[in-house]
Amino acid sequence: MEELKDFRNFLFLVWKHLNLPEPTPIQYNIADFMQGDEKRVIIEAFRGVGKSWICSAYVVHQLFLNPSLNFLVVSASKTRSDDFSTFTLRLIHEIPFLAHLKPTDKQRFSKISFDVGPAPASHAPSVKSLGITSQLTGSRADIIVADDIEVANNSATQTMREKLSEQVKEFDAILKPEDSSKIIFLGTPQTEDSIYNKLQERGYMARIWPAKYVTPEKNAKSYNEAVKSLCVDAEKEGKATEPTRFSDIDLLEREMSYGRSGFAMQFMLDTRLSDTDRHPLKLNELIVMDIDNEVAPEKLVWAQAPDLVWDGSVPNVGFGGDRYHRPFQTIGDHIPFTGSVLAIDPSGRGKDETGYAVVKMLNGMLFVPDAGGLQGGYSDETLKTLAMIAKNHSVNYVIVESNFGDGMFNEIFKPVLGKIHPCSIEEVRHNIQKEKRIIDTLEPIMNQHRLIISPDVIRKDFETAQGYPPELQLRYQLMYQMSRITKDRGAITHDDRLDALSIGVNYWVEQMAQDMDTKIKDRKSELINKELQDFTDAYYRRSKGSNSSLQWI
Repeated sequence: MEELKDFRNFLFLVWKHLNLPEPTPIQYNIADFMQGDEKRVIIEAFRGVGKSWICSAYVVHQLFLNPSLNFLVVSASKTRSDDFSTFTLRLIHEIPFLAHLKPTDKQRFSKISFDVGPAPASHAPSVKSLGITSQLTGSRADIIVADDIEVANNSATQTMREKLSEQVKEFDAILKPEDSSKIIFLGTPQTEDSIYNKLQERGYMARIWPAKYVTPEKNAKSYNEAVKSLCVDAEKEGKATEPTRFSDIDLLEREMSYGRSGFAMQFMLDTRLSDTDRHPLKLNELIVMDIDNEVAPEKLVWAQAPDLVWDGSVPNVGFGGDRYHRPFQTIGDHIPFTGSVLAIDPSGRGKDETGYAVVKMLNGMLFVPDAGGLQGGYSDETLKTLAMIAKNHSVNYVIVESNFGDGMFNEIFKPVLGKIHPCSIEEVRHNIQKEKRIIDTLEPIMNQHRLIISPDVIRKDFETAQGYPPELQLRYQLMYQMSRITKDRGAITHDDRLDALSIGVNYWVEQMAQDMDTKIKDRKSELINKELQDFTDAYYRRSKGSNSSLQWI
């Protein structure tokens, strides 16, 4: 039985008992990694590879070698974890050489909690199954198996993801302080903010098995070291890694059925592509440049070139591929802005901020010289600060969202604004779901690279959030909110700064149809006409005042 100490040999016998073909190279590879010495591991493999079945066999194998071990199986739902433990128990009952592991009459014997025959008396069963939202406190285990704890229903929003991240921290309190102790995560990521990515920052070792081979270049962008074993040359790129089970045609059909982003997540484990599709507002589509208070170039040209990327002097809290870019070229003269508005999203009580954004317009381009969030709700200090912002940026129109408070903010703010910077003020009310409204407003403008933001806005956005607790700082930042928002309700915890920006942008949307090139041509025509008029006027005056018989015709 010495050969059975290697889990790969044990897996071969289990597969034979189940009338399955011999384990594939990838299944053997997963089994070998699973039995390794690493204490905290993450196994990400494409749908259908059999990772849960392999892990059930691994649980039985470890109990075969050491019946005194205690396992805790945790899944997103109680039903899913019960299915895992039920399958494990069936293997024990059906495979002849495991008969000695069957629970006795005096031991626990159910699909949610059972002992193996040789196990010593213990408060903890040999195998116990729980849902991630169950009462984990009080459980004890040598090995914890987290099988698909992240699913769409518990990771769609930032709040859900943070809650899940906190829940799995309980595993370290459950784990016994033994040399044999281990935590194994099995799953498929749902987003770049996946719990599996965050766990790697906590010291977990990850291995990824995608359905298709990737090149080293592709691996460097999306998988890093976790999938090095499946990196190949360009000739084999895109070919099936499990051709005996999933042919190239089969994978192509699945990709067409799932869609690009769904296939990328479920079969390629490529979180970067999924977030590119789910998060429509990209920081790299912005133009970041210093903005004068009175004038701006008639036209700006955007380009995604390495020499245009801002360095570390501008904090970047976007996704891995996001970069801030300077304008590639400025065209025309510097001329005064068409107008300037201050958009305000008032906060009530609680942890929300009063978001604000100054948005100026010129030739269909929108410039943001100032934006951020203020604490204090309706306090005098907050109102005076907003009024001074309006004055400093020569704002001629103030827009306030009035969804809450029934105009109270306006009535309080008007006297303060009148003393410091008299200008028009108006309320706007929105009935559309906030996330969709923000995206529908900002996405087309950003896609056309018509939104220009000052680097000072980004720096201040980062600095003003540092006053919050470390775990909350990102949530309050405008650029983080911009890059993480999706059309799912409640996608981000705080959106005050981003909402204010969208309100300011929306004010100018009707005038965004102006074509920049046309505006430049029109202005040049006006200048030429003016020059001609000045010339003719001067010539006429000289002709009229001379003794010459020449007369102006």
